Amino acid sequence: MKVEDVRKLSADEIHAKLSDAREELMKLRFQQVTGQLTDTSRLRILRRDIARMETILRQEAREALEGAK
Repeated sequence: MKVEDVRKLSADEIHAKLSDAREELMKLRFQQVTGQLTDTSRLRILRRDIARMETILRQEAREALEGAK
């Protein structure tokens, strides 16, 4: 997921996608431990997507606080 795509979403949509991504990451980690995961690059992509979404949420919250001052 690209930054431009995430910025177009509302905060609620980002939270929903973040929850889905975390759940998928948990499932992929479980598959990796059991030896069923073949595409290990998906773990790295998901971790980065999660970090990207959290960063954008934090930036928006910070902007909202600065705008309120």
